Formats: sequence, structure tokens, C-alpha cells
Amino acid sequence: MGIREEVYYEGGPHIGDLILNVLLAFTVICIPLTVGAIVRALWLRYRITNRRITVEGGWLGRDRSDVIYSEIKQVVTVARGIGLWGDMVITLKDGNRLELRAVPKFRDIAAYIQDKIKLAPQVASTAAD
Repeated sequence: MGIREEVYYEGGPHIGDLILNVLLAFTVICIPLTVGAIVRALWLRYRITNRRITVEGGWLGRDRSDVIYSEIKQVVTVARGIGLWGDMVITLKDGNRLELRAVPKFRDIAAYIQDKIKLAPQVASTAAD
């Protein structure tokens, strides 16, 4: 029997990101941004629980990244779409970064992650001599 996880947020990127980028496609120079937004809308999914953050994405949604809260060092957010959605960069203690693009309710989610980081057991890193 596995450990139960309480889901805080599960879903894809904000629909406004797709709508805005489709409208920008009428200016031919923004077509690559539109293609990116369509790919995100089709295959990118976020799942934030009380134990971890899971991002499924990539071509046809085949890539998956899982991060537990004790591995997170810092969370930085940037508002987009008049503040309706935003991007989030999660920096891990080993220096790697996980980007979450067009996250709905990004301020609430970032606050939730910050709370979980404070409550996560701190893993003591020891260097072998």
C-alpha cells in the first residue's frame, strides 16, 4: 500500500497563454511562439501534491520530472498575461532548475511550495573526505 498524496493542483498551462499566442500568430513573426503554446497546451501537465511536484511534458508528453520538497532551494515567479498566469523557476539544491511555464494561480502555488519547503525535513549534506 502506497503513501497517499493530497493533490493541491493538477492540470495544464493557463488557457490564456494559448489564446494570446494564437492571436499573436497573425503577426507572422510570432508563429514560433504560437507553436510553442500549442505544444504546451497539448502535452504539458503539472501535478503539485503535498509530497512532490511532477511535470510531464516533452514531445507527446513522454518526459517526466519529479521533485520532492526537501530538494528545493528556491522558487522564483514572473507574472505574465496581466498577472493571470505566470512562469515559475524552481532551483534545486544541486543547482539544476525546473521551469514551469504559464502556471495558473501561480502566486498561490508558489506560496504553497514555499510553505512545503519550510516544513520539509532538511537533508544534511556531508562531504566525504
